[in-house]
Amino acid sequence: MRPFTLNYAYPRSRPAVVTPYRFDESLQLNVLPDGRPAVSDPDLLLAVGTTASTAGSKTHFDD
Repeated sequence: MRPFTLNYAYPRSRPAVVTPYRFDESLQLNVLPDGRPAVSDPDLLLAVGTTASTAGSKTHFDD
């Protein structure tokens, strides 16, 4: 039997997520489609909260 509250606690389908930036290995930065660093876009930062990637964690212990 499925508890009644689970009908409302979980979305029926996951929304499609589009990441407006990509990781550039040569720059070691997340960049926008136009080539600017993702952290330079205040609207993007307000929308997603961060543009952190795992790249630094693989090479630095203080990230």
